[in-house]
Amino acid sequence: MDIVRVDQLKKYFPVTSGVFLRRTGHIHALDGVSFSVKKGETLGIVGESGCGKTTLGRCITGLTEPTAGEIRIKGKSFFGTHGVPRKESASTLQMIFQDPFESLDPRQTVRQILEEKYIIHGRDGKHLDQEIHALIEKVGLLPDALAKFPHEFSGGQRQRIGIARAISLDPEIIVCDEPVSALDVSVQSKILNLLLALQQEMGLTYIMISHDLSVVRHISDRIGVMYSGKMVELGEAGDIYENARHPYTRALLSAIPIPDPRGRKNRILLKGEVPSAEHPPVGCRFNTRCGYVQALCFEQEPLLQGSQENPDHWIACHVFNSGG
Repeated sequence: MDIVRVDQLKKYFPVTSGVFLRRTGHIHALDGVSFSVKKGETLGIVGESGCGKTTLGRCITGLTEPTAGEIRIKGKSFFGTHGVPRKESASTLQMIFQDPFESLDPRQTVRQILEEKYIIHGRDGKHLDQEIHALIEKVGLLPDALAKFPHEFSGGQRQRIGIARAISLDPEIIVCDEPVSALDVSVQSKILNLLLALQQEMGLTYIMISHDLSVVRHISDRIGVMYSGKMVELGEAGDIYENARHPYTRALLSAIPIPDPRGRKNRILLKGEVPSAEHPPVGCRFNTRCGYVQALCFEQEPLLQGSQENPDHWIACHVFNSGG
């Protein structure tokens, strides 16, 4: 069962200039992204900085209004005139932010931060104190943390507070936007293991956004690769890592460092210009950097479709979808 379905999602940010801020164009942050997520699974979204993955997460959670397309959560439309109201959807869908320090109000204690959502949603009954204590212990912190302010904690502890806030309303879906990228490597594994434990305990569905392919591989069931506002490859995590088809995905995987300092890896170095988000190229977005480019790549945009070898492994590439 698909708990999240995204169809042809677009988000264009206006570009303005001059004293009167006249609109001169648009940044194509998302340009027709489609995918679905099954209940209880983790979908990893990877790509270079600027590919649109964070904008995608913010659109799904309702923090950014999409320009066009459709987002359906549990079968219900999520934005627009007939969409689910933001307050109602918050009990189903939450977000963990990249920087735990910036996402927590420095003027509030941890207790106030966690109580806020219960109060907004009218769940501040007589058992609130008991729920708050259970929540903070669930993420591995002691009850005395409730009286402290965010600046009194380490980065990993602050992220635990952010996770506690995200799960406070018992959501079914959590969008994780680079949840460990701001943390030390020694702390990252602990936070990832906490997320996995909470997923098992609460039956959570994750959309894990990250540029760290090692992190995504550790936690994801399926992986979607984004490039210049487009989804270019989507499939099972093992299949993506062992049998990547799209040239961009192959280049990303070749950049993952190996733990053996004596080992060698054939790094694929991409040449050419990164396409402009304001003036994307005609045809395939990757045609300015692809080593397999053909004439068709400059004329027609490739569709994201199942490969000939594996219908569940989706690729947006003229060459490799034609058996090349």
